[in-house]
Amino acid sequence: MPTLCSICTTARALVKRPKTGQQVCKQCFFDVFEEEVHITITQGAQGGGSIFERGEKVAIGASGGKDSTVLAHVLTVLNRRYDYGLDLYLLSIDEGIKGYRDDSLETVKQNQAEYGLPLKILSYDELYGWTMDKVVDQVGKRNNCTFCGVFRRQALDRGAAGLGVDHIVTGHNADDIAETVLMNILRGDVARLQRCTAVTTQSEDTIKRSKPFKYAYEKEIVMYAYFKKLTYFSTECIYSPEAYRGYARVFLKDLEAVRPSAIVDIIRSGESFVLDQATQRSMKAMRRFRTSPARANLQKPASAKACALLQGLESGLDRAAVRTTQMAGGEAPEGQRSIPMFERKLRVADGNATEGIERAVQRVEIKTE
Repeated sequence: MPTLCSICTTARALVKRPKTGQQVCKQCFFDVFEEEVHITITQGAQGGGSIFERGEKVAIGASGGKDSTVLAHVLTVLNRRYDYGLDLYLLSIDEGIKGYRDDSLETVKQNQAEYGLPLKILSYDELYGWTMDKVVDQVGKRNNCTFCGVFRRQALDRGAAGLGVDHIVTGHNADDIAETVLMNILRGDVARLQRCTAVTTQSEDTIKRSKPFKYAYEKEIVMYAYFKKLTYFSTECIYSPEAYRGYARVFLKDLEAVRPSAIVDIIRSGESFVLDQATQRSMKAMRRFRTSPARANLQKPASAKACALLQGLESGLDRAAVRTTQMAGGEAPEGQRSIPMFERKLRVADGNATEGIERAVQRVEIKTE
């Protein structure tokens, strides 16, 4: 005898939810998934309340992958169902990766036609004069994700400003956020650990950003896209296999196999993390400076990290030299630590070789993005 849906108790159960183990029919799965996203939207703002304001122009960071495709679909549905009053746009960033991003952008264009949303595509080449293919040629595959992540965040801000939107939403899911919590713990990055679990973030020179899928498991997003027959691009970035995040992802999947609630448990732990007042006062403010005259068309100040990386590329520096360039400018940006490196010297005293003291000879930056 077939198992009945645990919610409606009439239809046949076709889905076992990874997050709860609950067995539900296809329609109830759609309803529950969408309702959970709606709850995140309406209660996810700091202090409670909706992350959106009526009449807001909202750009959906669209890559063509499962997360952004499902996000575009669900936001379109919820905006109509609950009358959020949002003006939705699709915003895509072309990193310049042949055989990957050029193909996924074709999927985004299909999404544009399916959902009837305006689409803007902005490229790294247009903004920075560099594509990721060129960056990888220069710095190699081990560090390219740092460049791409920094450039992408800034590119989204530029694209949103060009559209005149007030808010950017991205498809970061519960797995992504739990991975970020683990990475920040392993790196000792208390600054980012405190804020990486927030549904909505905004700094003084960036547009507000939100993650409506904060509590949505990646597996459920895949199942939603499959049962809804949504069009999405499923190939992994060709430069990502060596990324540090990949190790956190493997560890998280192992934890999830043993304890399915591990993903949400880790997020809750990150939410509960609060810096003491002394630590907060001691944290450095992020340095910002304007881009070079060659980048004056960007108009707004760029982050110190984006500037340093771009200047390093244009100077023909490798990744290690870029780090030196960042440190040469003064204090390290927020979220980065500097530790002394020691060398042991021998001191001759009274004809006997004795160990001298260890002294710091240089400061080496530890990256913690």
